[in-house]
Parts: sequence; C-alpha cells; structure tokens
Amino acid sequence: MAVFSRVEKHRPFSALLQSRSTLNGLDRTIRAFYAHLLVAAGYETNPHECVRKACPFESGHIVISRARDRVSFPARFQLVAAMNPCPCGYMGEPSGRCRCTPEQVQRYRNKLSGPLLDRIDLHLTVARESTALNPAKQTGNDTASASALVADARDRQQQRQGCANAFLDLTGLRRHCELSKVDEGWLETACERLTLSLRAAHRLLKVARTLADLEQVESIMRHHLAEALQYRPATLG
Repeated sequence: MAVFSRVEKHRPFSALLQSRSTLNGLDRTIRAFYAHLLVAAGYETNPHECVRKACPFESGHIVISRARDRVSFPARFQLVAAMNPCPCGYMGEPSGRCRCTPEQVQRYRNKLSGPLLDRIDLHLTVARESTALNPAKQTGNDTASASALVADARDRQQQRQGCANAFLDLTGLRRHCELSKVDEGWLETACERLTLSLRAAHRLLKVARTLADLEQVESIMRHHLAEALQYRPATLG
C-alpha cells in the first residue's frame, strides 16, 4: 500500500484506493484517469464494480446521465490492480502462517465479480520479496532493455494496424491475430476446458499477438497462446 500511495502522487499514475465514491462525482474522477495508469490497491467491491459499470473497459469512454442530459467523456486508462491471495495475506508462503480455510479464501475472492476479472488481461502471482540485504543479481532483461523491446513491439503494431493490439476491434482481431487451423482448434478446446468466455478468448488472442510482437515474429505460435493462457485468473482448488 505504501508503494501505491507514493506512486499515485505523480502523473501519469492515478489511484483508486478504498474509496466509497459512487456515480456522484465519478465523471470527474474517470476523466482524470484518461490516458493515465489507474492503480487500484486493496480491492473492495463497490468502487471497482462502479468503475466497471460506469466506464466499460472496451469502449474507453464514460456516459453520465442526469435528469435532462446525457454526456460522454473519454476515459481510456491502463488498470494495474493488487490484492492479497487470502484474507490474512500469507497464503502460499513456505512458513505456513496462513490459517485461512478454502471457504474463507473463496469468500474473499468472490468480492470481485467474474465480469471484472474477465476484463483484466494479465493475472500474476507475486511472491514475497526476499529480506536478504545483499540479494543475488537477477538474470534477465534490465529496465532499459525491456523498455526498448516494448517500444519496438508498439512500433510494429502501429505500422501493421495503426493502433496497439489492445485496441483491435473484431475485424482487426480476425485479420491480425489469425491462427493456423490446428492452433485454432487447440485454443478452442483450451477455452472450453477452462470455461473462458468469448470476451476472454478475444483478449487472450491480443495478448498472444503482443507476445509474438515482443519476439519480433509475424505469426502467433502455439507457445504464445500457451503463455497467454497462463495469465488468465486461476480458480481456487
């Protein structure tokens, strides 16, 4: 929470933190999020469901209706959200500190509706940071090289279709995210087994297209689809 409280004070970051705001005044709040990064920490039901209903992620605009007027405002933003894995926050730790029952965990996670989770493309589990004072150097790309890869991938998308993959409509999705017949059947089977909605399948294709762009390859391959599937929310076992 402390990290989010520091980040939200600096543009392009904005925060939605444990707010009880409803549609009253939400138009001003959403307009402030336009073209910004919306940080939502400590998920609660009301404000985040309010954002989902008032500002559909797909449309990128909010419609405010009053007694005699109906006004549309631009409200496209990138959402980064965080929540604990369970009520106590220690689920999955090797120390075994978590004493939450499966019923308590499920009740906690059910605060977020399926339609809201369906609209979040990347779901990642982040392990507790090590307390080592001199941690070993991590392998992989540093910030500068990762940033360069992302910038190059965005340039490829702009040159290919004139927009980022996230903004592809259905026609653009069919044109630029075409799969082989074998991979198309594989993906359909996977979506059926995981009970993914058609919206989730479309968003998954956009993620796979982005993974292919990051690898600088023209076609979406099976391993891109498999990785994109891993970013869908896991069910509680």
